[in-house]
Amino acid sequence: MALPMDQTMTVSSATPLASCVAMPTPAPLLMQAQDLTRAPVRRAGGGAEGRAKRAGSPWRLAVFGPALVGTAVLMFGLYSWMANAGMSGLEWALLAMIGATFVWVTLSVSTVGVAVAGILAREDADTRAPADVTGIDVALLVPVYNEVPWDVFGNAAAMLDDLARRRSPHCYSLFVLSDTRDDAIAAQEWQAFQSLRDTAPQGFSVHYRRRADNIDKKVGNLLDWITGWGAAYQGMVVLDADSLMTGRAIDRLASELSADPDAGLIQTFPMLIGADTLFARLQQFSNIAYGWLLAEGLALWAQYEGNYWGHNAIIRTRAFAECAGLPHLRGRGGREELILSHDFVEAGLLRRAGWRVRFLPRVSGSFEETPSTLIDYVLRDRRWCRGNLQHLRLLGTAGLHPVSRFHLFHGAVSYLLSPAWFVLLVFWSLLGVDSETNLIRYFNEANPYFPDWPPAMSHIDSAVFLIIMYAMLLTPKIAGAGIIAAYPKATRVFGGRTAFLTAFVIEVALSVAYAPILMIQQTKAVLRAFFTRFEPWAPQRRDAHSYPLRTLIAFHWVETVLGLVLLSGLFAGLLSLWLVPIVFSLVLAVPLSALSAFNLTRWAPDGLRMDSPHTLREPGIVTRARAERALLKSQMTTADSIAAQ
Repeated sequence: MALPMDQTMTVSSATPLASCVAMPTPAPLLMQAQDLTRAPVRRAGGGAEGRAKRAGSPWRLAVFGPALVGTAVLMFGLYSWMANAGMSGLEWALLAMIGATFVWVTLSVSTVGVAVAGILAREDADTRAPADVTGIDVALLVPVYNEVPWDVFGNAAAMLDDLARRRSPHCYSLFVLSDTRDDAIAAQEWQAFQSLRDTAPQGFSVHYRRRADNIDKKVGNLLDWITGWGAAYQGMVVLDADSLMTGRAIDRLASELSADPDAGLIQTFPMLIGADTLFARLQQFSNIAYGWLLAEGLALWAQYEGNYWGHNAIIRTRAFAECAGLPHLRGRGGREELILSHDFVEAGLLRRAGWRVRFLPRVSGSFEETPSTLIDYVLRDRRWCRGNLQHLRLLGTAGLHPVSRFHLFHGAVSYLLSPAWFVLLVFWSLLGVDSETNLIRYFNEANPYFPDWPPAMSHIDSAVFLIIMYAMLLTPKIAGAGIIAAYPKATRVFGGRTAFLTAFVIEVALSVAYAPILMIQQTKAVLRAFFTRFEPWAPQRRDAHSYPLRTLIAFHWVETVLGLVLLSGLFAGLLSLWLVPIVFSLVLAVPLSALSAFNLTRWAPDGLRMDSPHTLREPGIVTRARAERALLKSQMTTADSIAAQ
């Protein structure tokens, strides 16, 4: 077990802020960058490995089989329609693009189908918590970068207090690992650390370290901790600055890691909290009402080839050090590049070395916050886009499990779908409403045998095609909402059936409204990733706030201009009326973005607040964290006022 804090801590407080450190006795652990061109020797798994493989195969077939078959049927139908007068190269390209977009929609639908089938078959997406476990030393790691100190340390205080109420066999130590560049924030971090250290429950050690240079960002921050102190801890729970976990959830992860010697990483399904604005409530309602179904399906078919989302997960420290060290990539002009979306890659490297990567969606008490406005969401999404597209260059990594490769590919495709949908929107616009308004014409008077393309699509054909696409896109939401609506006990936690169905209709309507705007913004993000070298990084803004009109216009002018062009086409009779929802969404991008910051908690009537279980009955750990944040902020503000006098 780890030694008590007062026996291991070395504190330097009379030094420059860049050197502030309060860490235990060093326990170095070697961690080297992995060779992505050569597969390592794979460790032998336990006897459950083969059983899990046999159990997972039917579920994987049930996910990928229907998705591929459904896409093939759609493409055959479209081919039959297009091939009346022979297929041109452009027709083949359009057909391939439709298939490439549709298959991912069907994969989501089949994942939901697997989840429903698993529930009906009483399949467990995870095992029960082990009864008898051996206690292990666990480090709770909170990497921070220019975050609000009282929020970070307030959350930490709530988690430690909740852990202290449990009779846990495990020993926990908290580390706040700062990469903060702002000296004023760093001074507040140090002050908040001292307060938490003095009030931490007995038996829990609290540590703080600020790096002088934030080399390799979060990857380098964790590497610095592992190579300096990692040998003293069997497991590390990686948390984000906004992460919040109950003592029960943390204890469950530690027990699972202790009981499963082949587990390298165990990921939870974080639920969204702290949503006050319209856009944040949309995400929170979707996460709670539908997200659990997709998570359940993913856990069933992924089995031991799960994924890692970078936080709210426990990792076997030595396994991570031995197998998950990330090299730099060779970028444009021979420049070295950091692997940005490192979590997917680290999960893949652990699995290729023979460690299990598990996903436990039913572990309750794992929370995180969400961006409060559309602009904040897009700014975060830009960073994720660049990192996920980088995964395309890692698909050839030697020794990766096929499912790990799929996770990497899926992460990239999730962003590439937006420009694909945009191209399809352009084609759809150029098709017009009939042969007279079809702008894609290949008729040449000098060659009368060359046919018009594509054949005019009737209003009925347009309606059928769009209805199929919208139905597939909304199926996960409808399935999740249908299951909840069918059980009175489930709807009661949403405030009753009427309140739940009202929130469901609002969420679907607004999601449809925001989807075209996000399509354009993600298309821009993909272009930025391909044609620029860097993406500015700033801490996520999680407080409810609004942006001035000038900022909104500057941010959304592309969508607005495109929407106005399409609107002109509608009025001129050149575009199908089925494009009306997309057109008006783009035209109204600025007011919709402003609406995303509307504070539902403060201003909306009861029936329109999009309430969910975590807003109607706030989890105890969230209430405690809120109180700890307020107390710490008050203490620090008072101390600053006294110091200023």
